[in-house]
Amino acid sequence: MCGFAGLVDPTGRRTAEDLRELAGAMADRLVHRGPDDQGTWVGADAGVALGHRRLSVVDLSEAGRQPMVSADGHWTIAYNGELYNANELRRAVGLGARDLRGHSDTEVLLEAIARRGVEQAVRLAVGMFAFAAWDAEGRELWLGRDRFGEKPLYYGRHGAALLFGSELKALTAAPGFSPSVDPDSLVELLRWSCVPAPLTIFHGVYKVRPGHVVRFNASGDLVDDSSYWSATDAAQRVPVHGPRGEEAVDELAELLSRTVGSRMVSDVPLGAFLSGGIDSSTIVAMMAGRSAHPVRTFTIGFTEPAYDESNHARAVAGHLGTDHHELVVSPGDAREVIPTLPSMYDEPFADSSQIPTYLLSRLAREHVTVALSGDGGDELFGGYDRYRHLDRLRGVHRRCPGPVRRLAAAAIGGISSERWDRLGGGSLGRLGPEVLRRRLGHRAHKVARVLRAGGVEDVYRAMMAAENDAGSLVPGSTGRSSDAFAGAGAAGRSGFEQAMLMDTSTYLPDDLLTKVDRASMAVSLEVRVPLLDPTLFEFAWGLHPTDRVRDGNGKWVLRRLLHRYVLPEMVERPKMGFGVPVGAWLRGPLRAWADELLEPSLLAEQGHLDPAGVTARWRAHRDLGDDLLFQLWPILMFQAWLQEVRP
Repeated sequence: MCGFAGLVDPTGRRTAEDLRELAGAMADRLVHRGPDDQGTWVGADAGVALGHRRLSVVDLSEAGRQPMVSADGHWTIAYNGELYNANELRRAVGLGARDLRGHSDTEVLLEAIARRGVEQAVRLAVGMFAFAAWDAEGRELWLGRDRFGEKPLYYGRHGAALLFGSELKALTAAPGFSPSVDPDSLVELLRWSCVPAPLTIFHGVYKVRPGHVVRFNASGDLVDDSSYWSATDAAQRVPVHGPRGEEAVDELAELLSRTVGSRMVSDVPLGAFLSGGIDSSTIVAMMAGRSAHPVRTFTIGFTEPAYDESNHARAVAGHLGTDHHELVVSPGDAREVIPTLPSMYDEPFADSSQIPTYLLSRLAREHVTVALSGDGGDELFGGYDRYRHLDRLRGVHRRCPGPVRRLAAAAIGGISSERWDRLGGGSLGRLGPEVLRRRLGHRAHKVARVLRAGGVEDVYRAMMAAENDAGSLVPGSTGRSSDAFAGAGAAGRSGFEQAMLMDTSTYLPDDLLTKVDRASMAVSLEVRVPLLDPTLFEFAWGLHPTDRVRDGNGKWVLRRLLHRYVLPEMVERPKMGFGVPVGAWLRGPLRAWADELLEPSLLAEQGHLDPAGVTARWRAHRDLGDDLLFQLWPILMFQAWLQEVRP
């Protein structure tokens, strides 16, 4: 795994040495992504420079150094990631052993681009990657990102120059680069706990979207932003089989074993994250079946029993015979991570499981350089309860006429959240369970938004948004919503399946994979995700619904496969998630920190957030016992980011 950065400056004012120095400085901001080596390349006649930081994993020799120039001299690449079908790609484009100087996947991708062009090469490539490729003949820069969005890539203008890099901190190394906060991106952060691609927290700076290649001319102007793969299109092309039961499990066993095997190729020590849940346990079981030695596995436990799954992981590890490593984390250990989050994540990011993910990565890095994880299982095989909820809501929409839904929504939404909360604490609240009485106003307004929703995408947004009225908290926002969800659903598919696709296109890359990438790269650990493979994706979308969900439980085919290796009672339990009690800490040991960040006079001075709205939410959580963690954590992460990254 690596990090890279660079620029295209068409002005001609920078000398070759200036370009090399700046590209090197940008890349040096990414030393945590690549501590083993560094390199720069300059095309002075075009004002182009690439900088690279290397984490050596495959081909540790000099032949794997970057930036790398193609054999014909026409292409130069800076690359971050791993190809899992390098041999197949090499054969597909006609590369023989004599055509390559080493055995790095970087060189295979580079020569595939030189022979077939960028777009055909990335369609043939299977892996996790981001790259910048300069075409000296066409005088064009290409930026590309893998199908699922495992590896990040940013770009933006700085005067006449185009800057790009694996993380935003690389761009900020350019002297004078200080773009303004985008109010509409801040609204998206408050809604989703992350800023969805292609947006970033900065105005005029963007993420390359998953499955896209972006092309710029020699002036740094955007020429084309095209999709070479999308989850929706790929799912729509797959024919759905009839019920197959154990036959489908057999096919998954073969596919997943082969896929896991390709992710185990490494010239450095390798292991796996293990929570004891379905997805990670399945990956470890597949690894154990292909390894001549005990698989190294890693888990963290917590002193709070409600958040601790380490005993489950320990049981699975013992059953599979792994070399298991476990760290029990105290609340103090977890809280010590919080001050490091703004610089670690580079732009505000507010999935609080970022804390244990970092601690797990740090534990693993003490023993290995590469770790496999089970991310993606819920999105591919239908594991989240919300998929069934959305299916039911879609049925309500079909049965209930639009005017009736809108009338009900107006009636519910016409009552303020505060009044709903008071009703919940009175005689009305005693009619329902306590869990529904808490935050009744937030829940009621979410119901109103669902009723007003015009289609599956709108219902999904209403269900997933953490903040019902994010726009009111951000002065200067335009009300424009991200187009990240546009077209993410699929006509003709069930609400269940459309929710899976929307998660795969948005929540998976913008939240889960971002969390894992930044947490692991902060300690120079490469994390590979075997379930995010295009062949496995097609298999999953060819499943009959009864092979996906049985007896109210999703991921049936994956569960059945795991039960061949592990006793069902060891892994079958309610999903716990991967979190820490941040909400309670905000009323206790983190209260002073939050009070300082949310001080109304500071909010007013900064001008990014509405002091009254923020204060009302903070007091409700801190003093009244409401659980507003999901509304407050994005605000706190933004404020901490302002303090640490944008002082």
